[in-house]
Amino acid sequence: MQFTAEALAVLTDQRTEIRDDRVRIPFDLDRPVYEQVDRVLKDMGGRWDGRMRVRAHVFPQRIEEFMRQCLTAGEYPGKNEQGWYATPPALVTQIVDLAGIRAGDIVLEPSAGAGAMTSEIARRGGLVDAYEIDERRADVLRAQGDCRRVFAADFLAQDPMEYAEGFDKVVMNPPFNNGLDHILHAIQFMKDDGILVSVMSQGLMWWSDKKSTAFREVVEEVGGEIEALPDDSFAVSGTSVRTCLVFLPGYAGGPLRTHDWLMRQPKQLDLFDMAA
Repeated sequence: MQFTAEALAVLTDQRTEIRDDRVRIPFDLDRPVYEQVDRVLKDMGGRWDGRMRVRAHVFPQRIEEFMRQCLTAGEYPGKNEQGWYATPPALVTQIVDLAGIRAGDIVLEPSAGAGAMTSEIARRGGLVDAYEIDERRADVLRAQGDCRRVFAADFLAQDPMEYAEGFDKVVMNPPFNNGLDHILHAIQFMKDDGILVSVMSQGLMWWSDKKSTAFREVVEEVGGEIEALPDDSFAVSGTSVRTCLVFLPGYAGGPLRTHDWLMRQPKQLDLFDMAA
């Protein structure tokens, strides 16, 4: 949901205190503006505590970093909305550490949101290409300046063969409703020896459909791992959805249909043509 202009102005005011688990506004507001701000903060999961020593909207978790990302993007996920959920800072660190991103790595972030991961990748010296389907968030990414390139586009509609070479690393927090489709498509953008790390709905660990079962078998074959994350991992981002972390290392000759695998296919077809 988008912040109203009035609520955004109040929450980005230098006098507004956003610290730890609370948001405090130590200045007077017109009643209609206060009601807008109050409605937004409650929709994000806060509750008003009117005790004299508090006088703030209090959240069940630290709110600082998540609020920063929401205010930067100009929008937030409401309690009952299934949409964009920013990757919490602790999880960003875990993902980037697990991917082993270092200076000079060419990295793909195909569901970049407002840049929770791209900023950390850039801080470590990685060069990031980012996809974000929402134009406003794509503009935020461009303004932050962390990415080599930013595409305001549906990642699932992109052709991996538009790239001459694959990516060293792929890190992602795709939409929960079709996350596996995003992961399978992202594999086609990575090098044979690349690494993919992705957040995913925890259901991937036990779903019995053919696609999920086959994916788990591939993860095991390549020495990857699917690890359940703590139930409250995304609480700071406004959702209690249970998630897991997928670690997928590639290797030459493995079962993954990587970018390198795709690049080899025309050569194989040529050999078959010659044999005919």
